[in-house]
Amino acid sequence: MLGLLLCAGMLGMTGCAGNDGKNGQGDRGQQEKIQIPSADRSDDNKVSNETEITEEKENAMMEKDYAQMFKELKLTKSLKGVKDENPIYTQRFGADPYALVYEDRVYFYMTQDSFMTEADGTIKENNYQNIKTISVISTDDFVNFTDHGEIPVAGKDGVATWANNSWAPAAAWKMIDGKPKFFLYFADAGGGIGVISADSPVGPFKDELGKGLIRRDMPNCGNVLWLFDPAVLVDDDGKAYIYFGGGVPKDKIDWPGTGRVAQLGDDMMSIVGEPVALDVPYLFEDSGIHKYKDTYYYTYCSNWQVDEAGTEKYGFVNAEIVCLESKSPMGPFTFKEVILENPGKNFGLYGNNHHAVFSFKDQWYITYHTRVQEKKMGVEKGYRCVHIDEFEMGEDGTIGKIEQTLTGRKQIKSFDLYQETSAATMAVCAGVNTRPADEVGKMVLTEISDGDFVKLEGVDFSDTSAKTLRAKIKTNSQTGVIRISTDMLNGDVIGYLPVEGSDEGFVWMETGLTQEITGVHDVYFTFCGEGYEIESWQLVK
Repeated sequence: MLGLLLCAGMLGMTGCAGNDGKNGQGDRGQQEKIQIPSADRSDDNKVSNETEITEEKENAMMEKDYAQMFKELKLTKSLKGVKDENPIYTQRFGADPYALVYEDRVYFYMTQDSFMTEADGTIKENNYQNIKTISVISTDDFVNFTDHGEIPVAGKDGVATWANNSWAPAAAWKMIDGKPKFFLYFADAGGGIGVISADSPVGPFKDELGKGLIRRDMPNCGNVLWLFDPAVLVDDDGKAYIYFGGGVPKDKIDWPGTGRVAQLGDDMMSIVGEPVALDVPYLFEDSGIHKYKDTYYYTYCSNWQVDEAGTEKYGFVNAEIVCLESKSPMGPFTFKEVILENPGKNFGLYGNNHHAVFSFKDQWYITYHTRVQEKKMGVEKGYRCVHIDEFEMGEDGTIGKIEQTLTGRKQIKSFDLYQETSAATMAVCAGVNTRPADEVGKMVLTEISDGDFVKLEGVDFSDTSAKTLRAKIKTNSQTGVIRISTDMLNGDVIGYLPVEGSDEGFVWMETGLTQEITGVHDVYFTFCGEGYEIESWQLVK
Protein backbone atom coordinates (compact mmCIF):
# COMPACT_ATOMS: atom_id res chain seq x y z
CA MET A 1 0.00 0.00 0.00
CA LEU A 2 1.26 3.50 -0.75
CA GLY A 3 2.50 5.63 2.12
CA LEU A 4 0.46 8.36 3.81
CA LEU A 5 2.31 11.20 2.11
CA LEU A 6 1.53 9.82 -1.35
CA CYS A 7 -2.07 9.30 -0.28
CA ALA A 8 -2.25 12.94 0.82
CA GLY A 9 -0.86 14.06 -2.51
CA MET A 10 -3.46 12.10 -4.44
CA LEU A 11 -6.36 13.32 -2.38
CA GLY A 12 -5.28 16.85 -3.04
CA MET A 13 -4.76 16.41 -6.76
CA THR A 14 -6.65 18.39 -9.35
CA GLY A 15 -9.21 16.48 -11.39
CA CYS A 16 -11.00 14.53 -8.64
CA ALA A 17 -14.43 16.13 -8.49
CA GLY A 18 -15.79 17.22 -5.15
CA ASN A 19 -12.43 17.35 -3.32
CA ASP A 20 -11.08 20.81 -4.12
CA GLY A 21 -7.71 19.83 -2.68
CA LYS A 22 -9.30 18.43 0.48
CA ASN A 23 -9.82 14.91 1.65
CA GLY A 24 -13.51 15.44 2.39
CA GLN A 25 -12.93 15.70 6.16
CA GLY A 26 -11.00 18.94 6.50
CA ASP A 27 -7.34 19.84 6.03
CA ARG A 28 -4.89 16.94 5.77
CA GLY A 29 -2.66 18.64 8.38
CA GLN A 30 -5.30 18.10 11.06
CA GLN A 31 -5.14 14.30 10.74
CA GLU A 32 -3.50 11.99 13.23
CA LYS A 33 0.23 11.60 12.71
CA ILE A 34 1.60 8.06 12.41
CA GLN A 35 4.70 7.09 14.39
CA ILE A 36 7.00 5.00 12.21
CA PRO A 37 9.36 2.88 14.39
CA SER A 38 13.06 3.60 14.04
CA ALA A 39 15.12 1.01 12.19
CA ASP A 40 17.69 0.73 15.04
CA ARG A 41 15.18 -0.50 17.64
CA SER A 42 16.63 -3.51 19.46
CA ASP A 43 13.32 -5.33 20.01
CA ASP A 44 12.68 -6.75 16.54
CA ASN A 45 9.34 -8.31 17.50
CA LYS A 46 8.15 -5.02 18.93
CA VAL A 47 9.24 -3.17 15.80
CA SER A 48 7.43 -5.71 13.64
CA ASN A 49 4.24 -5.48 15.67
CA GLU A 50 4.28 -1.69 15.73
CA THR A 51 4.89 -1.60 11.97
CA GLU A 52 1.97 -3.95 11.41
CA ILE A 53 -0.31 -1.85 13.59
CA THR A 54 0.87 1.30 11.83
CA GLU A 55 0.12 -0.20 8.39
CA GLU A 56 -3.36 -1.24 9.53
CA LYS A 57 -4.07 2.31 10.75
CA GLU A 58 -2.66 3.79 7.54
CA ASN A 59 -4.71 1.45 5.35
CA ALA A 60 -7.88 2.16 7.32
CA MET A 61 -7.36 5.91 7.02
CA MET A 62 -6.67 5.68 3.30
CA GLU A 63 -9.78 3.58 2.71
CA LYS A 64 -11.85 6.09 4.69
CA ASP A 65 -10.43 8.95 2.64
CA TYR A 66 -11.07 7.12 -0.63
CA ALA A 67 -14.63 6.27 0.42
CA GLN A 68 -15.34 9.94 1.07
CA MET A 69 -13.72 10.89 -2.24
CA PHE A 70 -15.96 8.56 -4.24
CA LYS A 71 -19.01 9.50 -2.20
CA GLU A 72 -18.60 13.04 -3.48
CA LEU A 73 -17.77 11.97 -7.04
CA LYS A 74 -20.42 12.54 -9.71
CA LEU A 75 -20.75 9.38 -11.80
CA THR A 76 -20.73 9.60 -15.58
CA LYS A 77 -23.99 8.60 -17.24
CA SER A 78 -23.77 5.47 -19.37
CA LEU A 79 -25.32 5.24 -22.83
CA LYS A 80 -26.91 1.93 -21.79
CA GLY A 81 -28.38 0.66 -18.54
CA VAL A 82 -25.84 -0.96 -16.23
CA LYS A 83 -27.98 -4.13 -16.25
CA ASP A 84 -28.66 -4.07 -20.02
CA GLU A 85 -26.78 -6.18 -22.54
CA ASN A 86 -27.83 -4.12 -25.59
CA PRO A 87 -26.30 -2.23 -27.31
CA ILE A 88 -23.34 -4.57 -27.03
CA TYR A 89 -20.83 -1.69 -26.87
CA THR A 90 -21.07 2.10 -26.74
CA GLN A 91 -17.54 3.51 -26.99
CA ARG A 92 -18.17 3.82 -30.74
CA PHE A 93 -21.07 3.40 -33.13
CA GLY A 94 -21.45 0.22 -35.19
CA ALA A 95 -23.77 -0.95 -37.95
CA ASP A 96 -24.48 -3.82 -40.37
CA PRO A 97 -23.09 -6.43 -37.94
CA TYR A 98 -21.78 -9.81 -39.09
CA ALA A 99 -20.73 -12.71 -36.85
CA LEU A 100 -17.78 -15.06 -37.37
CA VAL A 101 -17.52 -18.09 -35.10
CA TYR A 102 -13.94 -19.25 -34.66
CA GLU A 103 -12.88 -21.77 -32.02
CA ASP A 104 -14.39 -20.62 -28.71
CA ARG A 105 -15.07 -16.98 -29.62
CA VAL A 106 -17.41 -15.01 -31.82
CA TYR A 107 -16.04 -12.01 -33.71
CA PHE A 108 -18.36 -9.23 -34.83
CA TYR A 109 -17.48 -7.02 -37.80
CA MET A 110 -19.35 -3.74 -38.26
CA THR A 111 -19.63 -0.74 -40.52
CA GLN A 112 -17.84 2.03 -38.63
CA ASP A 113 -20.38 4.83 -38.32
CA SER A 114 -18.84 8.07 -37.05
CA PHE A 115 -20.16 11.60 -36.76
CA MET A 116 -20.20 13.70 -39.90
CA THR A 117 -20.14 17.43 -39.16
CA GLU A 118 -20.71 20.78 -40.80
CA ALA A 119 -17.92 23.37 -40.87
CA ASP A 120 -19.21 24.78 -37.58
CA GLY A 121 -19.10 21.38 -35.91
CA THR A 122 -22.84 20.70 -36.12
CA ILE A 123 -23.58 16.99 -36.54
CA LYS A 124 -25.27 16.28 -39.85
CA GLU A 125 -27.26 13.36 -41.22
CA ASN A 126 -25.22 10.21 -41.74
CA ASN A 127 -24.73 9.58 -45.47
CA TYR A 128 -22.09 6.84 -45.00
CA GLN A 129 -19.63 8.40 -47.44
CA ASN A 130 -16.81 8.81 -44.90
CA ILE A 131 -16.83 5.16 -43.82
CA LYS A 132 -13.50 3.56 -44.66
CA THR A 133 -12.88 1.30 -41.66
CA ILE A 134 -14.56 -1.75 -40.14
CA SER A 135 -14.81 -2.27 -36.38
CA VAL A 136 -14.27 -5.65 -34.77
CA ILE A 137 -15.08 -6.86 -31.25
CA SER A 138 -15.29 -10.37 -29.82
CA THR A 139 -16.74 -12.38 -26.95
CA ASP A 140 -16.78 -15.87 -25.52
CA ASP A 141 -19.54 -15.30 -22.94
CA PHE A 142 -21.94 -12.97 -24.84
CA VAL A 143 -22.01 -10.19 -22.25
CA ASN A 144 -18.39 -9.03 -21.98
CA PHE A 145 -16.94 -7.84 -25.29
CA THR A 146 -13.30 -7.17 -26.17
CA ASP A 147 -12.69 -4.19 -28.43
CA HIS A 148 -10.16 -4.98 -31.18
CA GLY A 149 -10.40 -1.57 -32.83
CA GLU A 150 -10.86 -0.61 -36.45
CA ILE A 151 -9.55 -2.38 -39.53
CA PRO A 152 -8.31 0.17 -42.11
CA VAL A 153 -9.97 -1.08 -45.28
CA ALA A 154 -10.59 1.60 -47.92
CA GLY A 155 -8.95 4.78 -49.13
CA LYS A 156 -5.35 5.92 -49.25
CA ASP A 157 -4.73 4.80 -45.67
CA GLY A 158 -6.52 1.49 -46.07
CA VAL A 159 -5.51 -1.99 -47.13
CA ALA A 160 -7.62 -1.85 -50.33
CA THR A 161 -6.51 1.53 -51.67
CA TRP A 162 -8.63 1.06 -54.80
CA ALA A 163 -11.85 1.17 -52.74
CA ASN A 164 -13.62 4.35 -51.66
CA ASN A 165 -15.72 2.89 -48.83
CA SER A 166 -16.12 -0.17 -46.63
CA TRP A 167 -19.76 -0.94 -45.80
CA ALA A 168 -21.66 -3.95 -44.53
CA PRO A 169 -18.89 -6.50 -43.89
CA ALA A 170 -19.11 -10.28 -43.98
CA ALA A 171 -16.41 -12.61 -42.64
CA ALA A 172 -15.47 -16.25 -43.08
CA TRP A 173 -12.56 -18.57 -42.38
CA LYS A 174 -11.29 -21.75 -43.96
CA MET A 175 -8.36 -24.14 -43.62
CA ILE A 176 -6.02 -23.47 -46.54
CA ASP A 177 -2.69 -25.30 -46.87
CA GLY A 178 -3.18 -26.69 -43.37
CA LYS A 179 -3.65 -23.28 -41.70
CA PRO A 180 -6.72 -21.23 -40.82
CA LYS A 181 -7.13 -18.22 -43.10
CA PHE A 182 -9.61 -15.39 -42.54
CA PHE A 183 -11.49 -13.40 -45.17
CA LEU A 184 -13.23 -10.07 -44.73
CA TYR A 185 -15.69 -9.12 -47.48
CA PHE A 186 -16.93 -5.54 -47.77
CA ALA A 187 -19.04 -3.33 -50.00
CA ASP A 188 -17.37 -0.47 -51.82
CA ALA A 189 -20.51 1.63 -51.36
CA GLY A 190 -23.02 0.15 -53.87
CA GLY A 191 -20.50 -0.36 -56.64
CA GLY A 192 -18.93 -3.73 -55.87
CA ILE A 193 -17.60 -6.09 -53.23
CA GLY A 194 -13.98 -6.55 -52.18
CA VAL A 195 -12.19 -9.09 -50.00
CA ILE A 196 -9.08 -8.83 -47.83
CA SER A 197 -7.37 -11.68 -45.98
CA ALA A 198 -5.44 -12.34 -42.78
CA ASP A 199 -3.96 -15.08 -40.62
CA SER A 200 -5.96 -13.88 -37.60
CA PRO A 201 -9.58 -12.77 -37.14
CA VAL A 202 -8.33 -9.31 -36.13
CA GLY A 203 -5.64 -8.90 -38.77
CA PRO A 204 -3.40 -7.50 -39.99
CA PHE A 205 -5.25 -7.82 -43.31
CA LYS A 206 -3.83 -7.61 -46.80
CA ASP A 207 -5.32 -7.07 -50.25
CA GLU A 208 -4.25 -10.04 -52.33
CA LEU A 209 -6.56 -9.33 -55.29
CA GLY A 210 -5.84 -5.64 -55.73
CA LYS A 211 -9.35 -5.15 -57.14
CA GLY A 212 -12.97 -5.98 -56.40
CA LEU A 213 -14.17 -9.58 -56.13
CA ILE A 214 -17.68 -8.73 -57.37
CA ARG A 215 -17.72 -6.10 -60.12
CA ARG A 216 -20.17 -4.66 -62.63
CA ASP A 217 -18.21 -6.08 -65.56
CA MET A 218 -18.98 -9.63 -64.37
CA PRO A 219 -21.81 -11.68 -65.92
CA ASN A 220 -25.25 -11.06 -64.41
CA CYS A 221 -23.95 -8.23 -62.20
CA GLY A 222 -24.15 -5.16 -64.42
CA ASN A 223 -27.93 -5.07 -64.02
CA VAL A 224 -27.83 -5.09 -60.19
CA LEU A 225 -28.56 -1.63 -58.82
CA TRP A 226 -26.55 -2.09 -55.63
CA LEU A 227 -23.63 -4.51 -55.63
CA PHE A 228 -23.26 -4.63 -51.87
CA ASP A 229 -24.26 -6.28 -48.55
CA PRO A 230 -22.41 -9.61 -48.84
CA ALA A 231 -23.08 -12.72 -46.75
CA VAL A 232 -20.90 -15.84 -46.91
CA LEU A 233 -21.61 -19.49 -46.13
CA VAL A 234 -18.91 -22.16 -45.87
CA ASP A 235 -20.84 -25.40 -46.22
CA ASP A 236 -20.15 -28.71 -44.52
CA ASP A 237 -18.38 -30.02 -47.64
CA GLY A 238 -15.99 -27.06 -47.67
CA LYS A 239 -17.63 -25.30 -50.62
CA ALA A 240 -18.40 -21.64 -50.03
CA TYR A 241 -21.03 -19.26 -51.37
CA ILE A 242 -21.46 -15.50 -51.41
CA TYR A 243 -24.84 -13.73 -51.43
CA PHE A 244 -25.19 -10.06 -52.34
CA GLY A 245 -27.12 -7.33 -54.15
CA GLY A 246 -30.11 -5.08 -53.70
CA GLY A 247 -32.06 -2.13 -54.95
CA VAL A 248 -35.54 -1.70 -56.40
CA PRO A 249 -35.81 -0.96 -60.15
CA LYS A 250 -38.73 1.16 -61.23
CA ASP A 251 -41.96 -0.83 -61.68
CA LYS A 252 -40.40 -3.92 -60.01
CA ILE A 253 -41.38 -3.32 -56.42
CA ASP A 254 -42.71 -6.82 -55.78
CA TRP A 255 -39.96 -8.74 -57.63
CA PRO A 256 -36.88 -6.49 -57.90
CA GLY A 257 -34.65 -9.27 -59.19
CA THR A 258 -31.48 -7.68 -57.80
CA GLY A 259 -30.32 -10.42 -55.42
CA ARG A 260 -27.46 -12.73 -56.43
CA VAL A 261 -25.60 -15.82 -55.23
CA ALA A 262 -22.30 -17.20 -56.50
CA GLN A 263 -20.04 -20.06 -55.55
CA LEU A 264 -16.64 -19.01 -54.26
CA GLY A 265 -13.46 -20.71 -55.39
CA ASP A 266 -11.36 -22.82 -53.06
CA ASP A 267 -9.22 -19.75 -52.39
CA MET A 268 -12.32 -17.83 -51.15
CA MET A 269 -11.23 -14.94 -53.39
CA SER A 270 -12.56 -16.00 -56.78
CA ILE A 271 -15.91 -16.90 -58.34
CA VAL A 272 -16.83 -20.29 -59.82
CA GLY A 273 -19.12 -19.92 -62.83
CA GLU A 274 -21.58 -17.03 -63.01
CA PRO A 275 -23.62 -15.39 -60.25
CA VAL A 276 -27.22 -16.64 -60.17
CA ALA A 277 -30.27 -14.42 -59.66
CA LEU A 278 -32.21 -14.86 -56.40
CA ASP A 279 -35.89 -14.60 -57.21
CA VAL A 280 -37.25 -13.23 -53.91
CA PRO A 281 -40.20 -10.90 -53.19
CA TYR A 282 -39.84 -7.22 -52.26
CA LEU A 283 -36.07 -7.39 -51.87
CA PHE A 284 -34.33 -4.21 -50.73
CA GLU A 285 -30.89 -5.12 -49.32
CA ASP A 286 -29.05 -6.99 -46.54
CA SER A 287 -28.41 -10.58 -47.62
CA GLY A 288 -28.07 -13.15 -44.85
CA ILE A 289 -27.53 -16.92 -44.93
CA HIS A 290 -27.50 -19.76 -42.41
CA LYS A 291 -27.96 -23.52 -42.48
CA TYR A 292 -29.96 -25.71 -40.12
CA LYS A 293 -29.88 -29.48 -40.59
CA ASP A 294 -30.13 -29.96 -44.37
CA THR A 295 -31.92 -26.71 -45.18
CA TYR A 296 -30.52 -23.32 -46.23
CA TYR A 297 -32.17 -20.12 -45.04
CA TYR A 298 -31.75 -16.92 -47.03
CA THR A 299 -32.72 -13.82 -45.08
CA TYR A 300 -32.97 -10.22 -46.30
CA CYS A 301 -34.56 -6.83 -45.69
CA SER A 302 -37.85 -6.09 -47.46
CA ASN A 303 -38.09 -2.79 -49.33
CA TRP A 304 -39.80 0.41 -48.26
CA GLN A 305 -42.57 0.06 -50.84
CA VAL A 306 -44.36 -3.06 -49.64
CA ASP A 307 -47.96 -2.65 -50.78
CA GLU A 308 -51.20 -4.09 -49.40
CA ALA A 309 -50.97 -7.03 -51.77
CA GLY A 310 -47.53 -7.91 -50.49
CA THR A 311 -48.56 -7.66 -46.84
CA GLU A 312 -51.65 -9.77 -47.46
CA LYS A 313 -49.67 -12.47 -49.29
CA TYR A 314 -46.51 -12.61 -47.15
CA GLY A 315 -47.36 -10.90 -43.87
CA PHE A 316 -44.48 -8.46 -43.88
CA VAL A 317 -44.36 -4.66 -44.18
CA ASN A 318 -41.60 -2.17 -44.96
CA ALA A 319 -38.01 -2.90 -43.95
CA GLU A 320 -38.51 -6.16 -42.07
CA ILE A 321 -36.23 -9.19 -42.12
CA VAL A 322 -37.74 -11.93 -44.27
CA CYS A 323 -36.73 -15.60 -44.32
CA LEU A 324 -36.82 -18.00 -47.29
CA GLU A 325 -35.70 -21.64 -47.46
CA SER A 326 -34.19 -24.08 -49.93
CA LYS A 327 -32.55 -27.50 -50.07
CA SER A 328 -29.75 -26.03 -52.18
CA PRO A 329 -27.36 -23.22 -51.21
CA MET A 330 -27.98 -21.56 -54.58
CA GLY A 331 -31.76 -21.91 -54.47
CA PRO A 332 -34.40 -21.56 -55.66
CA PHE A 333 -35.72 -20.26 -52.34
CA THR A 334 -39.33 -20.15 -51.22
CA PHE A 335 -40.92 -17.79 -48.72
CA LYS A 336 -41.11 -19.06 -45.13
CA GLU A 337 -41.71 -16.26 -42.58
CA VAL A 338 -40.89 -12.84 -41.14
CA ILE A 339 -38.27 -13.06 -38.37
CA LEU A 340 -37.45 -9.45 -37.35
CA GLU A 341 -39.56 -6.32 -37.37
CA ASN A 342 -37.97 -2.97 -38.07
CA PRO A 343 -36.29 -1.89 -34.81
CA GLY A 344 -37.98 1.49 -35.10
CA LYS A 345 -41.25 -0.20 -34.15
CA ASN A 346 -39.76 -1.34 -30.84
CA PHE A 347 -37.26 1.40 -29.98
CA GLY A 348 -38.35 4.39 -32.04
CA LEU A 349 -36.34 5.96 -34.89
CA TYR A 350 -36.92 3.85 -37.99
CA GLY A 351 -34.05 3.20 -40.37
CA ASN A 352 -32.51 0.55 -42.58
CA ASN A 353 -32.67 -2.94 -41.11
CA HIS A 354 -29.54 -5.09 -41.24
CA HIS A 355 -28.85 -8.42 -39.55
CA ALA A 356 -26.95 -11.71 -39.37
CA VAL A 357 -28.20 -15.05 -38.02
CA PHE A 358 -25.71 -17.48 -36.44
CA SER A 359 -25.36 -20.21 -33.85
CA PHE A 360 -22.77 -20.68 -31.11
CA LYS A 361 -22.55 -23.62 -28.73
CA ASP A 362 -26.03 -24.88 -29.72
CA GLN A 363 -27.74 -21.51 -29.18
CA TRP A 364 -29.14 -19.40 -32.03
CA TYR A 365 -28.69 -15.63 -32.17
CA ILE A 366 -29.50 -12.68 -34.37
CA THR A 367 -27.37 -9.54 -34.45
CA TYR A 368 -28.80 -6.34 -35.90
CA HIS A 369 -28.52 -2.59 -35.53
CA THR A 370 -30.76 0.06 -33.99
CA ARG A 371 -30.63 3.79 -33.31
CA VAL A 372 -30.88 3.41 -29.53
CA GLN A 373 -27.48 4.92 -28.78
CA GLU A 374 -27.86 8.10 -30.79
CA LYS A 375 -31.35 8.54 -29.36
CA LYS A 376 -29.83 8.41 -25.86
CA MET A 377 -27.32 11.03 -26.99
CA GLY A 378 -30.05 13.27 -28.41
CA VAL A 379 -28.52 13.20 -31.91
CA GLU A 380 -31.02 11.31 -34.12
CA LYS A 381 -29.12 11.66 -37.40
CA GLY A 382 -28.92 8.03 -38.55
CA TYR A 383 -25.96 6.73 -36.47
CA ARG A 384 -26.38 3.11 -35.49
CA CYS A 385 -25.43 0.66 -32.74
CA VAL A 386 -25.41 -3.13 -32.52
CA HIS A 387 -27.68 -5.52 -30.61
CA ILE A 388 -27.74 -9.30 -30.16
CA ASP A 389 -30.78 -11.32 -29.12
CA GLU A 390 -31.19 -15.06 -28.81
CA PHE A 391 -33.95 -17.27 -30.20
CA GLU A 392 -34.91 -20.90 -30.60
CA MET A 393 -34.86 -22.67 -33.96
CA GLY A 394 -37.86 -24.95 -34.38
CA GLU A 395 -37.42 -28.54 -35.52
CA ASP A 396 -38.84 -27.57 -38.91
CA GLY A 397 -36.61 -24.49 -39.09
CA THR A 398 -39.31 -22.06 -38.00
CA ILE A 399 -38.00 -19.05 -36.10
CA GLY A 400 -40.98 -16.76 -35.61
CA LYS A 401 -40.67 -13.05 -34.88
CA ILE A 402 -37.61 -12.58 -32.68
CA GLU A 403 -38.08 -10.36 -29.63
CA GLN A 404 -35.88 -7.26 -29.69
CA THR A 405 -34.62 -6.27 -26.24
CA LEU A 406 -32.30 -4.06 -24.26
CA THR A 407 -31.83 -6.77 -21.64
CA GLY A 408 -30.25 -8.99 -24.29
CA ARG A 409 -29.15 -12.58 -23.90
CA LYS A 410 -27.85 -14.88 -21.15
CA GLN A 411 -24.20 -15.05 -20.16
CA ILE A 412 -23.06 -18.50 -21.29
CA LYS A 413 -19.97 -18.81 -19.09
CA SER A 414 -18.43 -17.00 -16.14
CA PHE A 415 -15.65 -14.53 -16.75
CA ASP A 416 -12.11 -15.52 -15.71
CA LEU A 417 -10.33 -12.42 -14.41
CA TYR A 418 -7.49 -14.55 -13.06
CA GLN A 419 -6.22 -14.48 -16.65
CA GLU A 420 -4.69 -11.20 -17.78
CA THR A 421 -7.62 -9.39 -19.39
CA SER A 422 -7.62 -6.52 -21.85
CA ALA A 423 -8.99 -3.39 -20.17
CA ALA A 424 -10.87 -2.83 -23.44
CA THR A 425 -13.09 -5.75 -22.41
CA MET A 426 -16.36 -4.71 -20.80
CA ALA A 427 -20.10 -5.27 -20.53
CA VAL A 428 -20.89 -1.60 -19.85
CA CYS A 429 -18.83 1.57 -19.92
CA ALA A 430 -19.40 5.24 -19.25
CA GLY A 431 -17.23 8.12 -20.41
CA VAL A 432 -14.13 6.13 -21.34
CA ASN A 433 -12.88 5.36 -24.81
CA THR A 434 -10.38 2.95 -26.37
CA ARG A 435 -7.38 3.49 -28.60
CA PRO A 436 -5.05 1.15 -30.50
CA ALA A 437 -2.17 -0.42 -28.61
CA ASP A 438 1.14 -1.26 -30.25
CA GLU A 439 -0.06 -4.74 -31.25
CA VAL A 440 -2.64 -5.19 -34.02
CA GLY A 441 -6.06 -6.04 -32.65
CA LYS A 442 -5.33 -4.82 -29.13
CA MET A 443 -6.74 -1.70 -27.51
CA VAL A 444 -6.19 0.22 -24.29
CA LEU A 445 -8.67 2.08 -22.11
CA THR A 446 -8.23 5.83 -22.49
CA GLU A 447 -9.90 9.25 -22.05
CA ILE A 448 -10.55 8.40 -18.40
CA SER A 449 -12.07 11.18 -16.30
CA ASP A 450 -13.68 11.62 -12.89
CA GLY A 451 -16.74 9.43 -12.43
CA ASP A 452 -16.19 7.24 -15.49
CA PHE A 453 -16.57 3.50 -15.02
CA VAL A 454 -16.51 0.12 -16.70
CA LYS A 455 -18.31 -3.08 -15.74
CA LEU A 456 -17.23 -6.70 -16.13
CA GLU A 457 -20.18 -9.04 -15.78
CA GLY A 458 -20.27 -12.43 -14.10
CA VAL A 459 -16.66 -12.58 -12.85
CA ASP A 460 -15.87 -15.90 -11.15
CA PHE A 461 -13.77 -15.35 -8.03
CA SER A 462 -13.86 -19.15 -7.48
CA ASP A 463 -14.22 -20.73 -4.06
CA THR A 464 -10.89 -19.26 -2.90
CA SER A 465 -10.83 -15.49 -2.55
CA ALA A 466 -8.41 -13.41 -4.58
CA LYS A 467 -5.88 -11.44 -2.54
CA THR A 468 -4.83 -8.81 -5.05
CA LEU A 469 -5.99 -6.90 -8.11
CA ARG A 470 -3.34 -5.60 -10.43
CA ALA A 471 -3.52 -3.41 -13.51
CA LYS A 472 -1.07 -2.37 -16.21
CA ILE A 473 -1.31 1.43 -16.25
CA LYS A 474 0.36 4.30 -18.09
CA THR A 475 0.08 7.56 -16.17
CA ASN A 476 2.14 10.31 -17.84
CA SER A 477 2.99 11.50 -14.30
CA GLN A 478 -0.70 11.88 -13.42
CA THR A 479 -2.28 10.25 -10.39
CA GLY A 480 -5.68 8.88 -9.50
CA VAL A 481 -7.62 6.20 -7.69
CA ILE A 482 -9.68 3.28 -9.03
CA ARG A 483 -12.49 1.93 -6.87
CA ILE A 484 -13.30 -1.79 -7.23
CA SER A 485 -16.87 -2.66 -6.23
CA THR A 486 -19.13 -5.66 -6.78
CA ASP A 487 -22.67 -6.35 -8.01
CA MET A 488 -23.77 -2.70 -8.14
CA LEU A 489 -22.11 0.50 -9.27
CA ASN A 490 -22.10 1.71 -5.68
CA GLY A 491 -22.04 -1.81 -4.26
CA ASP A 492 -19.65 -3.44 -1.82
CA VAL A 493 -16.17 -1.97 -2.17
CA ILE A 494 -13.48 -4.64 -2.23
CA GLY A 495 -10.52 -2.39 -2.82
CA TYR A 496 -9.03 0.90 -4.01
CA LEU A 497 -6.16 0.93 -6.49
CA PRO A 498 -4.02 4.10 -6.19
CA VAL A 499 -2.53 5.20 -9.51
CA GLU A 500 1.04 6.41 -9.09
CA GLY A 501 2.63 9.03 -11.29
CA SER A 502 5.22 7.57 -13.65
CA ASP A 503 7.00 8.25 -16.92
CA GLU A 504 7.88 4.60 -17.57
CA GLY A 505 5.03 3.67 -19.93
CA PHE A 506 2.69 0.85 -18.95
CA VAL A 507 3.68 -0.63 -15.59
CA TRP A 508 1.94 -3.03 -13.22
CA MET A 509 0.29 -1.46 -10.18
CA GLU A 510 -1.59 -3.47 -7.58
CA THR A 511 -3.66 -3.31 -4.44
CA GLY A 512 -4.75 -5.81 -1.85
CA LEU A 513 -8.46 -6.61 -1.75
CA THR A 514 -10.07 -5.54 1.51
CA GLN A 515 -12.72 -8.29 1.62
CA GLU A 516 -12.74 -11.99 1.00
CA ILE A 517 -14.98 -12.64 -1.96
CA THR A 518 -15.91 -15.93 -3.60
CA GLY A 519 -18.41 -17.02 -6.23
CA VAL A 520 -19.63 -15.09 -9.25
CA HIS A 521 -20.08 -11.30 -9.11
CA ASP A 522 -20.27 -8.30 -11.41
CA VAL A 523 -17.23 -6.05 -10.98
CA TYR A 524 -17.24 -2.27 -11.43
CA PHE A 525 -14.10 -0.17 -11.87
CA THR A 526 -14.87 3.48 -11.09
CA PHE A 527 -12.25 6.13 -11.85
CA CYS A 528 -11.07 9.26 -10.10
CA GLY A 529 -8.49 11.45 -11.78
CA GLU A 530 -7.49 11.64 -15.42
CA GLY A 531 -4.48 11.49 -17.69
CA TYR A 532 -3.90 7.76 -17.26
CA GLU A 533 -4.61 4.74 -19.46
CA ILE A 534 -5.12 1.06 -18.65
CA GLU A 535 -3.96 -1.86 -20.77
CA SER A 536 -5.07 -4.86 -18.70
CA TRP A 537 -6.48 -6.20 -15.40
CA GLN A 538 -5.78 -9.37 -13.42
CA LEU A 539 -6.85 -10.93 -10.14
CA VAL A 540 -4.19 -12.76 -8.14
CA LYS A 541 -4.79 -15.33 -5.38
